[in-house]
Parts: sequence; C-alpha cells; structure tokens
Amino acid sequence: MATGVAWLDAALRLTSANPAFAEHTGFGQSRLKGQTLEALAPDGKHLHELALRARNEGSATTLRDAALCAMPGHETRLDFTLTPHADGVLVEVHPAAATAGTTRVSESLRGFAHEIRNPLAAISGAAQLLEQHAGDARQRELTQLIRDEAARLATLTERLLGKRSMMATRAVNVHAVLERVAELLGAEHPGTTIVRDYDPSLPAWHGDPDRLVQALLNLARNAVEANAKRLILRSRAEAGWRDTHGQRVPALRIEVEDDGDGVPAAIAATLFEPMVSGRADGTGLGLSLAREIAREHGGELTHQARTRGACFVLLLPRNHRAREEPA
Repeated sequence: MATGVAWLDAALRLTSANPAFAEHTGFGQSRLKGQTLEALAPDGKHLHELALRARNEGSATTLRDAALCAMPGHETRLDFTLTPHADGVLVEVHPAAATAGTTRVSESLRGFAHEIRNPLAAISGAAQLLEQHAGDARQRELTQLIRDEAARLATLTERLLGKRSMMATRAVNVHAVLERVAELLGAEHPGTTIVRDYDPSLPAWHGDPDRLVQALLNLARNAVEANAKRLILRSRAEAGWRDTHGQRVPALRIEVEDDGDGVPAAIAATLFEPMVSGRADGTGLGLSLAREIAREHGGELTHQARTRGACFVLLLPRNHRAREEPA
C-alpha cells in the first residue's frame, strides 16, 4: 500500500493530502483541510505536539503505533514520520509496523532473498578458488573482500527468510562502519570521490554492524546509480531527536549526501516502499530495506530534498536494545 502523505502549512494546518493518507487514517481531505493534526483522535494531540517540535527544532521525528479512530469501533494503528520543510511540515503515514516479536518482511523481499541464495554460494566458492591462485597481496585482498561480502549477504538473506533469531548487536564504532562502506564503494566504483566529514567525539553505538553496513551501502550505491560523482559521509551527535514515544534521547545522525540526479518528484511520496525505483532497471528494494534496518534499531531513515543531488539522514538512538525475534 502506498505511503500516506499530507502537507501542513507554517501554522501546522493541513493544506492537502494524497488518497493514501485518507485510506490509512479514515479521514478524508475535506474533513481535515484547514485543521491541525489534533483532529486525528484519539492520538491527534500528541501528533500535533510532535509536528510543533519538528517545525521549531528543524528535525524529523516519528510516532509509532499511534491510535486513530475515524468512526466508533474502528480503531487503526499507524506509524507517523513528521519532517520539517520550508513551508511547514511533511507528514508520512504507514500501517503500524509489527512488534519485534512478529516482524516479517514483505513477500517481495523474501522472494528476492530466496532467488539470490544459490548465486551467493557460487560467488563465495569461486572467490575461494581465485584466492588460492592469487598472484599478489592485492589480488588476495580483493578475493577476501568478495568472500566477506558474500558471507555478509548470505547472513542477510537468511534473516530475510526468517532463519535468524536475533540481531548480532554489540558496541560499534560507526566510523569503522562508514570506512567499510567507503572501501566497498571504492572497489566497485573507483572513480567516485568520497568525502569524510566525521565527528571524532562520537561515542560507540549499540547495534548490528552488518545490518548498518547494508543500509548505508544501499544508500551509497543508489547515489552512484543516480550519476553521483561525489559522496559525503557525515556523522554527528543528535541531542534533540525524539524517539517513537516522543521522548528526547541521545542519538547518532549519519548522512549520505551526493551530487547526483536526486529523487524524481514522481516517486518522492512512495520513495521507501518496496518495488519503487526511479530507474527502469531498479529493483526498488534498497531504500525499503535500509529503512527497515533503521526501524528495527529504533531509528528512522528520511530523505532531505536538495536543489542538486540528494541527502539521506539515518537517525539511530545510541542505546537501543533489540528484542529477540522468534525463528
């Protein structure tokens, strides 16, 4: 189902909404136009407060599992993302994600994972043979890179197919993760300029480093596929981010900014939906999976429009602890 999108003006009153917004919430545009989010009972007051914070603080915020009741006896649970822009606040809404104990990826992602499992095994085996006959240290380094990436993708595939019980979380240096992404992208696209803009004072983050590599690599590869010649990998502390409960928590902010073609306006509202791509040969899975990884860590992934290129912002609570998922 498409992402529901609504636009709030500077006074935080709804000016327009797409059909998916009405479908998700049960409130039609004519019923909401000119009103604030407080009209979305019973959690509307909280939504309006978050919209106010997003506008005043200039940072995106989310509310998970919000209760809405457009008519008596018909309550629905939804996830909201509120992102400030020049003229007010953009509101995105999706059906509430399942809890960590019941989360399952879409059938399209499961089908994709099933299809790539055997080719990954073949790639890993071929790389092992190549390594045995490598003529110098650089060749051995590259074959090991192929094997490491095949192993990481195989682990990710098993997770998509429901074979993994929990995330492998630990204390992670996010700059080591970013350097891994830079190394992989440099091997794939040596002509791409990668600029590091790191905050060296950032503390360790608690999460699954393999999944974070996958999310960031998806963003970086998308940029290159959109004709980017220069990428900026940026890290910052985010003191003012509010989590899904509206509480202020310490977070890490990671940005992937590029000078490519940007996001086509036609898909901006559904950018993170599975199977949505701006390229004819695109799978439409990279951004969907990247946002899923952000959310399973209690974070969020958003897109910030640029006059040239694109900027994706990954916000991760510093001390999130994932719950175990059943096999």
